[in-house]
Amino acid sequence: MPISVKNLSFTYNKKSAYEKRALSDVSLEIRDGEVLGIIGSTGSGKSTFVQHLNGLLRVQEGSIDAFGIDLSAKKPDFRTLRGKVGMVFQYSEYQLFEDTVEKDVGFGPKNMGLTAEEIKIRARESIALVGLSYDEVAQRSPFELSGGQKRRVAIAGVLAMRPEVLVLDEPTAGLDPKGKQEILDLIVHLRGYYVKTVVIISHDMDEIANYADRIAVFHRGELKYVLPARELFEHDEELIGIGLDVPVTVKLKRRLRERGIEVPQDVFTDEDLIRFAVSAAGGGE
Repeated sequence: MPISVKNLSFTYNKKSAYEKRALSDVSLEIRDGEVLGIIGSTGSGKSTFVQHLNGLLRVQEGSIDAFGIDLSAKKPDFRTLRGKVGMVFQYSEYQLFEDTVEKDVGFGPKNMGLTAEEIKIRARESIALVGLSYDEVAQRSPFELSGGQKRRVAIAGVLAMRPEVLVLDEPTAGLDPKGKQEILDLIVHLRGYYVKTVVIISHDMDEIANYADRIAVFHRGELKYVLPARELFEHDEELIGIGLDVPVTVKLKRRLRERGIEVPQDVFTDEDLIRFAVSAAGGGE
């Protein structure tokens, strides 16, 4: 297990009039090689949780072991941790600040103390990995790029650290449908390289259902479910009851069942539903 979280609790503004319990006794194993989706309504604790994974928030109660690094220790090895666990924030393009794309992407490796030659190699490799042309964008200002390109540059800056775990907080927020699909396809593509494990927060249920191996559901600071998508969305009534949406396919299955058409549990994606409908109609066009 690259990351093991046990009994994690966290409170903002402790012992003040603004004290707020954000996480309560959360335990979760993040498995090597998986895409773990995280969903929950606003204020559910999901962003607070992921900010613990690379030490942006210190452990108050409970424990986290990430690649053998004890994050509940007094002085965790954050430098090693942040080389292993990369974080891409929501609207990550707002984090860009250097005057060229190459400098921005190379900022992390530079802080790692790498040579100028190695920094350039990593910048070139990472820019290519996110689907941009190094020759075309390296010396341009990142602020001249489109929104989708800026987000790719921000992801490239994290990739230049060569993390094994990539954590993304709403990576498609604010993008048009084409831009969303491109970013999601990019995330899948990256798993073929040194990124082994992906943790992704999303409000889009269809998005998370199609890309995640397991989904963790947060509600009022507690972890309610950790299940494969096909199993999780069988709990559609409970999810709706805590203010979450469900994929369109799940809604259609529910409508069909209300009309007396029993749809098998393993029918889950759009493709599954189409195959089921064709079969139910006798295999015609």
